[in-house]
Amino acid sequence: MPAKLILGTEIREQILEEITAEVAQIKEKHGVVPGLVTILVGENPASVSYVTLKIKTAHRVGFKEIQDSQPVDLSEQDLLALIDKYNKDDSIHGILVQLPLPKHIDEKKVLNAIDPDKDVDGFHPVNVGRLMIGGDEVKFPPCTPAGIQEMIVRAGVETSGAEVVVVGRSNIVGKPIANMMLQKGPGANSTVTVVHTRTKNMDEHCKRADILIVAAGVPGLVKPEWIKPGACVIDVGVNRVGEKISEKTGKKVAILKGDVDFDAAKEIAGWITPVPGGVGPMTITMLMKNTLKSLKFKLGLE
Repeated sequence: MPAKLILGTEIREQILEEITAEVAQIKEKHGVVPGLVTILVGENPASVSYVTLKIKTAHRVGFKEIQDSQPVDLSEQDLLALIDKYNKDDSIHGILVQLPLPKHIDEKKVLNAIDPDKDVDGFHPVNVGRLMIGGDEVKFPPCTPAGIQEMIVRAGVETSGAEVVVVGRSNIVGKPIANMMLQKGPGANSTVTVVHTRTKNMDEHCKRADILIVAAGVPGLVKPEWIKPGACVIDVGVNRVGEKISEKTGKKVAILKGDVDFDAAKEIAGWITPVPGGVGPMTITMLMKNTLKSLKFKLGLE
């Protein structure tokens, strides 16, 4: 029996509706809405497209949204001053600096300049530390891992005591989702193994997984014979492997493949995410959820 599809497109709609309703309630009771500022330096086409989607989503859920676009030659000092301005702005609850930045700007210095209590991306070292401690210390889990955990929970997959194998050890996905899944609490309490490029017999580790989270950035890395029958497979990989002509627009579009051989894997797994339409739509959704949480922390509601 083919695996159940875990569709990020559907779960995104559920969460955005929940956020919209909660924002309306807070506005009625407290007279404020979440404020999100997105700082874009330069005109990287991918960044512009991504920021445009963030703006559209923020407006949809009722946020105050500021798009602060800056020229590519903006100095590092001026960018840090801009961040400081928004750190001090009480109407702003989330600050997002779109990456990558121009080469003359130190990304690490910029990300560390954001107030940790407004760091809705969850990249500041303070928030990384909070995530490691777990429990009530956690404020803003990184958006993609948070989306992965949300998908697993909403699909009804049991995580308590489950064997979770994470393929990939990046700071953005692999490390944080591994840490989140082993914490105490709902949607976690798992036994976690992280495998990577230096792991021996990677396939043997994957075969044990009740929940297999693949974030390696290698198309088709995980073969169907690596998957335990009935396992939940979360494919985070989004790999461009070519181009095709869109039937809808007649324009060239990228052909995207995940890190898992989807067609074969769906005949073995119990649950699986497609690429595209799986994890991808969840990242901006969780950014909105983190921004709402930031306001709720300020109001003492969280």
